[in-house]
Amino acid sequence: MNRVYLDHNATAPLRAEARAAMIAAMDVAGNPSSVHAEGRAAKALVENARAQVAAAFGADGADVVFTSSATEAAALALAGRGLHGAAVEHDAVGAWITDDLLVDAAGMVSVTDPAQSTLQLANSETGILQTLPEGLAVSDMTQAFGKLPVAFNWAGCTMALISAHKLGGPKGIGALVLKRGTDIEARIKGGGQEMGRRSGTENVIGIAGFGAAADAAARDLANGVWDRVANLRDILEEAIAAGANETIFVGKGGPRLPNTSCFIAPGWKGETQVMQMDLAGFAVSAGSACSSGKVRASRVLRAMGFDDSAASSALRVSLGPETTEDDILRFADTWLAKHRKFRARAA
Repeated sequence: MNRVYLDHNATAPLRAEARAAMIAAMDVAGNPSSVHAEGRAAKALVENARAQVAAAFGADGADVVFTSSATEAAALALAGRGLHGAAVEHDAVGAWITDDLLVDAAGMVSVTDPAQSTLQLANSETGILQTLPEGLAVSDMTQAFGKLPVAFNWAGCTMALISAHKLGGPKGIGALVLKRGTDIEARIKGGGQEMGRRSGTENVIGIAGFGAAADAAARDLANGVWDRVANLRDILEEAIAAGANETIFVGKGGPRLPNTSCFIAPGWKGETQVMQMDLAGFAVSAGSACSSGKVRASRVLRAMGFDDSAASSALRVSLGPETTEDDILRFADTWLAKHRKFRARAA
């Protein structure tokens, strides 16, 4: 039986357009900082990709600074700024903020001082969407970009973090997007690449793949691909609820990413679910994280008011454009069969 990949929020499969752009870039020999013809050819690839990312992200007239990842972009944007945030932020953001903003039971964050705060647009674990206040300092838009009609120029924030591999680009390339004229201090100093904000020879191959993936993702969005995915997500949840009515669907009824379902099967450890589904041919993620070999309850779910038991019993299923209804129904049937065995053992 073919495996079914349902972990797109962790990383999306590489798009054919990105693969083709990367292969073509491999044949370009020059350094983008060199002034000869070969260097100019490499520079052209970088600038074309920058334009593609800016167009797909609604960031025309903004500065797109390529980095090694959204994690590096977060460090570039946040280090030394002392911004406020919430416990639901990704660890890459949480490492640089004071997590003192309140989170309610629906996962919504209260921001009192936008200019001194950071707020994610979409939570990677639950899919819950936030409303960004005008004048927000930084927003992590990594999960939303490519799945929602996001426009940086209309989002009202000063800086945003994005990553290629969440929308079908290569791993190891991200970007910090800034309103033009925003002053930040480079953390990697050297030759002054990326407008002096991030030195180091550009990852031309990865950047080319990022641009092609962003362009393709924008087309998918315009063609309604994610509306179809949202319908599949709802079919999945209906099937799970019909066979296990005690299941808690986190964020259901509120604004969520179209592809994300985070649900809690009380008492059934998330990591156990992940392992059993993996053996059955399905790639999914737990709502808990592993650190140094120790499993801890999801801090996102705990921030929403779930206790440790519930926060350790969540599963995240994240769909993609290639997911089919057959994939979803097979997953639901398999999960429900294993859930019945869990309930029988626990009785």
